[in-house]
Amino acid sequence: MDGVFAGIEQLALVKGLKASFVAYPIVNALHIMSIGALLTSVMLMDLRVIGAFRSLPQAAFVALLRRTALGAFAGALVTGALLFSVRAREYAAMPVFLAKMGLILLAGVNFLVFMRLCHARGEDELAGGDATMLAVVSLLLWTSVLFAGRFIGFL
Repeated sequence: MDGVFAGIEQLALVKGLKASFVAYPIVNALHIMSIGALLTSVMLMDLRVIGAFRSLPQAAFVALLRRTALGAFAGALVTGALLFSVRAREYAAMPVFLAKMGLILLAGVNFLVFMRLCHARGEDELAGGDATMLAVVSLLLWTSVLFAGRFIGFL
């Protein structure tokens, strides 16, 4: 597997990213912006499901934020892959990086369970025990993703 990661680091795009004085900081800033938009939209959605912002219609509020979160996730995925590619072997060997990827996977599974619950009930608005539990789990998972990501830069 180390050969695959070494190969990623040798791609022309990655070499250009490493060599550029401007490109890497821009990609890094775009990654941070994407994460900020993702976590803000996810947290606001989860808080609405838990019962905050009751004056706002849940279905419309959550639908808007879900689209924002998915777009931000796509941005974070692309920019994160570019940042990973610069030091692929090093990052792939870090337990905290692997933990971050696992937490993102769990957050995705939590989202899919939530969506399945919505479809099973035939409702756009969910409230109550299951929805609240999934929203709290989402808040914990995405906060953990953020902390794991910050630790990567300091190890």
